[in-house]
Amino acid sequence: MPGTNLTREEAQQRAKLLAVDSYEIELDLSGAQEGGTYRSVTTVRFDVTAEKGAESFIDLVAPAVHEVTLNGDPLDPAEVFADSRIALPGLLGGRNILRVVADCAYTNTGEGLHRFVDPVDEQAYLYTQFEVPDARRVFASFEQPDLKATFQFTVKAPEGWTVVSNSPTPEPQGNVWVFEPTPRISSYITALIVGPYHSVHSVYEKDGQSVPLGIYCRPSLAEYLDSDAIFEVTRQGFDWFQQKFDYTYPFAKYDQLFVPEFNAGAMENAGAVTIRDQYVFRSKVTDAAYEVRAETILHELAHMWFGDLVTMEWWNDLWLNESFATYTSIACQAHAPGSRWPHAWTTFANSMKTWAYRQDQLPSTHPIMAEIRDLDDVLVNFDGITYAKGASVLKQLVAYVGMDEFFRGVQAYFKRHAYGNTRLSDLLGALEETSGRDLKTWSEKWLQTAGINVLRPEIETDGDGADGVITSFAVRQEAPALPSGAKGESTLRPHRIAVGLYDLDDASGKLVRTERVELDVDGELTAVPQLVGKRRPAVVLLNDDDLSYAKVRLDERSLAFVTEHLGDFEWSLPRALCWASAWDMTRDAELATRDYLSLVLSGIGKESDIGVVQSLQRQVKLALDLYADPAAREALLARWTDATLAHLRAAAPGSDHQLAWARAFAATARTPEQLDLLDALLDGSQTIEGLVVDTELRWAFVQRLAAVGRFDEAEIAGEYDRDRTAAGERHAATARAARPTPEAKAEAWASVVDSDKLPNAVQEAVIAGFVQTDQRELLAPYADRYFEVVKDIWESRSHEMAQQIAVGLYPAVQVSQETLDRTDSWLTAAEPNAALRRLVSESRAGVERALRAQRADAAAE
Repeated sequence: MPGTNLTREEAQQRAKLLAVDSYEIELDLSGAQEGGTYRSVTTVRFDVTAEKGAESFIDLVAPAVHEVTLNGDPLDPAEVFADSRIALPGLLGGRNILRVVADCAYTNTGEGLHRFVDPVDEQAYLYTQFEVPDARRVFASFEQPDLKATFQFTVKAPEGWTVVSNSPTPEPQGNVWVFEPTPRISSYITALIVGPYHSVHSVYEKDGQSVPLGIYCRPSLAEYLDSDAIFEVTRQGFDWFQQKFDYTYPFAKYDQLFVPEFNAGAMENAGAVTIRDQYVFRSKVTDAAYEVRAETILHELAHMWFGDLVTMEWWNDLWLNESFATYTSIACQAHAPGSRWPHAWTTFANSMKTWAYRQDQLPSTHPIMAEIRDLDDVLVNFDGITYAKGASVLKQLVAYVGMDEFFRGVQAYFKRHAYGNTRLSDLLGALEETSGRDLKTWSEKWLQTAGINVLRPEIETDGDGADGVITSFAVRQEAPALPSGAKGESTLRPHRIAVGLYDLDDASGKLVRTERVELDVDGELTAVPQLVGKRRPAVVLLNDDDLSYAKVRLDERSLAFVTEHLGDFEWSLPRALCWASAWDMTRDAELATRDYLSLVLSGIGKESDIGVVQSLQRQVKLALDLYADPAAREALLARWTDATLAHLRAAAPGSDHQLAWARAFAATARTPEQLDLLDALLDGSQTIEGLVVDTELRWAFVQRLAAVGRFDEAEIAGEYDRDRTAAGERHAATARAARPTPEAKAEAWASVVDSDKLPNAVQEAVIAGFVQTDQRELLAPYADRYFEVVKDIWESRSHEMAQQIAVGLYPAVQVSQETLDRTDSWLTAAEPNAALRRLVSESRAGVERALRAQRADAAAE
């Protein structure tokens, strides 16, 4: 029984048989304020290549199907509708017309047509989210990316509401919006956003081109909507992408809609991008948050060409879709004239690549070009390899072929395949034409194998002194064995890297680069004769400028110097690379957690990049909670907490650093005096110059005070009374679940596990509060309960809701051999499907890694 799954083989067979021409979709959403179900009428025109009598199916997830009419003949829904499919027997050769009348359901899971009621105005707000296979929750569709068609929507909605889709919004006639057909696109990038949304409009104009721009959000967020800043980033993206792609923006308008309870960061619906409305900032955030939001905006805009105009044939090229958008969005931030974030590659190295390295060391690691057998495979493949490793490797490919040659190949690719579907080979072929490089070996090594290489320098000098002359320099490449359970073999790869030599500048006191050599590294050992005869510098940094994807290790002398001077690098990128190397070593149990803490405390005060500061704060907290020797953990946490408070008091008033340190302090405050300070900052009896304790910061303080037992229901309810918004509801749910009592944990567990009524965003908030690293003993009984329920949860909930639970409630804070054994027993006995097995195995790997790190930390005592 297929259930809601679809295999690649089925999709290929259907694509050989069918060519889809058009959809006409009528939706009656006039009852959206009340919820429940809505009427969906789909008319599909498609051609069949076979002779008369062939069979196929169309996809639909619906509570009820009332009519199915194929070529004028009625089919009995009771006979043809089962397992989310409508059977289509006796197809005609040539043109066929199918009409399906169904009742479809509003959801609260962020899949299909999501319905949310804003507690501020009590109005309903709708939006669709269709990737990967959820257009079929709203209308009958051939749910695969290579069956492109035009889509014409007709929508009935309540009076006074706004209806937005891929085509420009028409004037309604009697509360009915009749949209023009879209260009030929895939079903997963169609969209509807419906409700009394607030909007701001502008236009992008250049060289006679005029593209209407819109930004939408709920009225309760309108006062916080910084539309000028969003339009500015959008226009920079239009300028840069149209120049680099040499292809005019392919759709009639460009709307960006900030929507509630969105599961992902954003979605590239053609001309109607949906974005999580947490990016409308209600309170002060650091510049790092604005940078991330801008990257998201640019990522989705890049998809209008790569993903929407030209679309993957099947989901095994999902990585290319996402990697291209990630790479080009960061490149735009780094290189576009007037960009606020020319240091964007530092952020990429600091966040995206650490995500990739972490993902690539899990037992579920896979080649970038993953084998996607069915929809279940792709739903768990939106991971650090698909996005971050893929983008890292694209960056390396650009260094390998040259940026100009890369974009010339992309230009040819867009012109050749506009409004069509492609495979990876189509892009690589275009790049080979423009660069003259043979990319077959590169592709085999980088895209079809898993795992990370390690690069180490091997340096010989003519003496033992710091100023010796280099007599031999080589780069050694290693291919560590893949994690236990991973498929495939480790391999050495060709790398395009730079080697940077750094010395302290006496005048400025900064570590400055004195020499840079760029070269191809291939095989186990690559000589670098260009550096022979040079004076040995204070620091030798492999993969300088972060061109390739590899773990980098410093030689002993460089490591010793960096340990004392990491904060002294003149530029942010080499600092970020050294911070990342230290974090790698900590995760790999090569550097004790207590030594990592000392390194961070010695250098973080000099770190000017706020994104790096915030990453270091998160990584230290994670390391102390999970990687520290349990016998030393409390002392190390006390040392860290004291440091966060000292940095908070010392930071420039009103600065981003001050806000970051306030949040870091709130996350770890533990002594009575520290908790008293949080309480006093909340009630205003104490202040810190420049620190505005605004709505979001108040909630951070409340959640910590709840987690340590200082605040209970009365205080949480009081805070919610100050912030009776959707965000306030989520924050209050987190605080309630964080309370350190058996009753609070039982209540939180029951609301997530025993009931399926919570909306996606509230369920996520409850799980975040439930899991507190300070509450290991209180949470211990839930380890067994997790394994008792997780398979049933997986089989009974939607994918997004089940994945939140499977990952979020795994007993990751119970770092013990017992947890590993219990997991292994469950994996053997429960026989979960491949997707659930993968998620649980990944969580198990985290516990195994933490155990190794704890042993290394204990040994360093």
